[in-house]
Amino acid sequence: MRRGFVLFFHNFSTFLGRAGIYLEDLYVTPEHRGRSYGKGLLRQLARIEVERGCMWLEWWCLDWNKPSIDFYLSLGAEPMKDWTVYRIAGDTLAKLAQ
Repeated sequence: MRRGFVLFFHNFSTFLGRAGIYLEDLYVTPEHRGRSYGKGLLRQLARIEVERGCMWLEWWCLDWNKPSIDFYLSLGAEPMKDWTVYRIAGDTLAKLAQ
């Protein structure tokens, strides 16, 4: 029985000249939440991070997702205040592609 999963990939900082890991998705099935499965998944991802010599683990979280934010803060995660996410999509993307 699957209780959850983590989807991640490497990223690279040109500022630091080092690799990190970007956590694309962390999912624990609703019936298994609150039982430390999410923490266990992140702990294993941190082990992979350290074994590979990476410098950080980062991800996005929607600002209204208080349960997830509280969970991440409980692990010692810090919100990145110096970065803004930008996106080009739809007609704007098509126009840029011309």
